[in-house]
Amino acid sequence: MSGLIQKITPHLTFNDEAEEAVDFYVSIFKNSKVLNITRYGEGEPGTAGAVRTVRFQLDGQELIAVNGGPSFHFSAGISLYVRCETQEEIDELWEKLSEKGEKESCGWLKDKYGVYWQITPVIAWEMVNDPDREKSQRVVKATYNMSKLDTETLKKAYEG
Repeated sequence: MSGLIQKITPHLTFNDEAEEAVDFYVSIFKNSKVLNITRYGEGEPGTAGAVRTVRFQLDGQELIAVNGGPSFHFSAGISLYVRCETQEEIDELWEKLSEKGEKESCGWLKDKYGVYWQITPVIAWEMVNDPDREKSQRVVKATYNMSKLDTETLKKAYEG
């Protein structure tokens, strides 16, 4: 009945730009699409006919966006972590998602809608969790000196 497949679905609450934000995200990520849009009806808290929720997929991961009004704000306390296979993928996502947003440190950015993202190479997780503490710490320290993460720099730090 619900149509949702995954047990836990991230729910992003925007002021009134949920549909615009979803269209932006879907245009950036492969294997992405809008699944469903619901609109406010007469007598509901929003303007009748305006978008209430957008159910969508980003690279196969399901999310929901809602227009909740001006009392909702995003913070760095929660972010969308994107594991990238190549430096080219990192570069592309970094530029597109940070356009009119804010580029931060350690692979973090805030997009123009205020949503926080971590654009990270797949190998970074493996390297920072290596049981060899010296190797992992070199990688962690290398990330502190970067805004957009660079896989070659991380590999060099890992290898010492």
